[in-house]
Amino acid sequence: MNKMTQLENKVIWITGASSGIGKALTFQLASQGCKLILSSRRLEKLEEVKQSCQGINLENIRILPLDLAKSESLIVASQQAVKFFGKVDILINNGGISQRSLALETSLEVEREIMEVNFFSAITLSKLILPQMIARKSGHLVIISSLVGKFGSPFRSSYAASKHALHGYFDSLRAELWQDNIQVTLICPGYIQTQISVNALNARGEKHNQMDKNQVQGIPVAKCADRIIQAIINNKQEVYIAKKEIIAVYLKRFFPYLLSKIIRGVNKDFSQQN
Repeated sequence: MNKMTQLENKVIWITGASSGIGKALTFQLASQGCKLILSSRRLEKLEEVKQSCQGINLENIRILPLDLAKSESLIVASQQAVKFFGKVDILINNGGISQRSLALETSLEVEREIMEVNFFSAITLSKLILPQMIARKSGHLVIISSLVGKFGSPFRSSYAASKHALHGYFDSLRAELWQDNIQVTLICPGYIQTQISVNALNARGEKHNQMDKNQVQGIPVAKCADRIIQAIINNKQEVYIAKKEIIAVYLKRFFPYLLSKIIRGVNKDFSQQN
């Protein structure tokens, strides 16, 4: 059975679908005959993404604007998502925001916003969608984490914390739901060619507005999306998508002190960029 046959007619809800990884996933999944629900804050960008999915039935793509920072709106949004096609087979918690600031200079308001968008929205949407998955004994939660969900990195303290939290929560949830045939996949990208560093928040909650050099040299976003789709099809529990930066995951596991010494150099690199 090929990739398209396995995902054809699956109802997939993607948050953060207006750009980056979410946009790339939309294009590839649409071409495979999936029924898609696209969410982000920017309605006009979602419409552009939808209209760019050429050669398919656009009735199979629905737009659901959503602000992940506003938890009170998620209940209504999840109800609407299910109404579109009668169910949600796969929820891809992709929406998120990064950070470029020193921990001691970052306001608590910014740190709370990062946690709200990256962590609390993912668990809220998952809990709202899970009952209909459990009732059908079928469903898949996909969480876009990060390599820094496995280790900490300077200038990303709150971002790393939010991603670490995702691993603790969804690893636990997986163990609770296995008898209900619910799959849980954590995706850990490294440097991917997206605008994540440009859109990252600084200490005051403003856009960083700078592209990281490593981001430019990262993995093409379409290739990242393809790896994510393969992970979904194969029911992987955790997948790393990265170049040489993946070494840090294994250094953290086997040689944590060595990684600690190496990663201090990030301070100097960041200072030179700014």
